[in-house]
Amino acid sequence: MPSLRPSHDAAQQLNPLLPGYSFNLYLVAGLTPIVQGGALDFFIDRPGGMKGWIINLTVQGRGKVVDGDRAFECEPGDLLLFPPGVAHDYGRAPHSPEWFHRWVYFRPRGFWANWLTWPGQGDGAGAEAGAGTGTGVGRLRLADPAVRKEIEDLFVQIDATHRGGRRTSEELAINLLERLLIRCHEEAPGYESRSLDARVQSACQFIANNLAHELSLEEIARHVCLSPSRLAHLFREQMGVSIVRWREDQRIILAKHMLLSTGTPISSIGARVGYDDQLYFSRVFRKRVGVSPSEFRRSSEESHDPWGEAAAEAPDTRSPLAQAG
Repeated sequence: MPSLRPSHDAAQQLNPLLPGYSFNLYLVAGLTPIVQGGALDFFIDRPGGMKGWIINLTVQGRGKVVDGDRAFECEPGDLLLFPPGVAHDYGRAPHSPEWFHRWVYFRPRGFWANWLTWPGQGDGAGAEAGAGTGTGVGRLRLADPAVRKEIEDLFVQIDATHRGGRRTSEELAINLLERLLIRCHEEAPGYESRSLDARVQSACQFIANNLAHELSLEEIARHVCLSPSRLAHLFREQMGVSIVRWREDQRIILAKHMLLSTGTPISSIGARVGYDDQLYFSRVFRKRVGVSPSEFRRSSEESHDPWGEAAAEAPDTRSPLAQAG
């Protein structure tokens, strides 16, 4: 089967339904229906992986995945997680007449780190739990039909919500994605529910209530009655990211919400989320979101359709993930 080759037509980069789409978004979702001999019947070949994460659910037929020096097949109810930079080498299993899989491409929020550790990632640990992988592809198998339906429904809801045309469609879809990742985390072998330390909860609330201020680690630690070093260690252990990264996540989340739902000047939004220097705010926002605050607001005002009018005028039935190259 031919491998996909990326398009370099810059004019098509902003249309996820056309070749060459850069996937420079927080979230994109869809369904890839592969049938033997059909237009999508080829192996994806991305040796360098992608910048974001992909979670994939087989809903019909079987797929084949090559992970390092190992290969395995996925069947209905199998979930796969491809971290950034992990090679993509997969397609329809040769003996299967089809492979239908739902997927979500996303850029995670900082506090999702604990939910993104799956069996099979790393050095092959988790193979006894059915991971069957070796270098980085996570794998979970959903044996319970009720759980499988619940997870598939979440994939469908994420896709439908993101395409819903509301100003907050992306945020609502990300909300659903959080739920999906938590449910997957709960279904992982050896999962044990663990409540968040009350002092970490208090630190998060204190930071969230003071996003406009540059609180020092010492101030936050004093507020929760811990030493700075102990708080830093405990916070990273439980949240998966540093306090600085978590605070930046919250600032960007709030800034996006204000840009979408209010007419507040960008400079005021920057100050509201802790960046008095508008240029610095724009630089941080672009680094995290992929576009400047003004471009983000303008794109949301120009169209409620996340794919844009061009997609409707020039549809392409191929999966955008299959075209990204």
